[in-house]
Amino acid sequence: MDTLHAKLHRLEQYLKSLEGVVVAFSGGVDSAFLMAAAHRVLGEAAIAVTARSCAFPKRELEEARRLAREEGIRHIEFDFPAFQVKGFAENPPERCYYCKTAILKQIKGLAGEEGIKHIVEGSNVDDEKDYRPGAKAIGEQGILSPLKEAGLTKAEIRELSKEWGLPTWNKQSAACLASRFAYGETITEEKLSMVEQAESFLLDQGFGQLRVRVHGSLARIELSDIDFARVVDPKMRKKLNEVLGELGFSYVTLDLQGYRMGSMNETLKRE
Repeated sequence: MDTLHAKLHRLEQYLKSLEGVVVAFSGGVDSAFLMAAAHRVLGEAAIAVTARSCAFPKRELEEARRLAREEGIRHIEFDFPAFQVKGFAENPPERCYYCKTAILKQIKGLAGEEGIKHIVEGSNVDDEKDYRPGAKAIGEQGILSPLKEAGLTKAEIRELSKEWGLPTWNKQSAACLASRFAYGETITEEKLSMVEQAESFLLDQGFGQLRVRVHGSLARIELSDIDFARVVDPKMRKKLNEVLGELGFSYVTLDLQGYRMGSMNETLKRE
């Protein structure tokens, strides 16, 4: 079995063989580690690229900017009009495929302008456990997944990130805000803003890994087990209901199963 640092060596050799890369960079745990690894191996031949959109939380964008600045890597941003993507607003199960395809095509255009052949993204081996239509887009667009090639898991990426002193080593897992909507539920800019503000409020209250899922006018909150006691405190319940009610949610519920990756995909597995 490969040791952690054997996998790291494999990653570094893989990146070195590419000579230059554009990193699809969201500022999350995986893409931040990949960005840092690429920059350490390739120096100025590594560039980070981030898509700005209404489905990308503003606090995540600010964190991505800060991380790139602290790492000293060149960081390019571009505006991505998500609602111009066919199927985005209608939100079918394949939504992520359509959106990812459009984003990657724009990144490929930027890479071409920079004279860089290879684009890399941060999928790891654990991502194969969930329904991820975006993975199809990654393959079709010829995007490389070095962390997966190296055999790295999410836990191992966190461990290496901690060794390197990256602030993302214990960061909560993030995802596009569109992933908060039940499939078939129409996505609007107003509802995306409601989700972003609701989650931002919870994060500001000190809650950790979380999601606010949308089912019509109902907000279904997923939290880590450790946060259950805090959220059911009468004062917190009252404040949470007030804040989310003001944002436009008619009902606020707590999911007793707690946070889990891709919970909206559970209905697909039962069909």
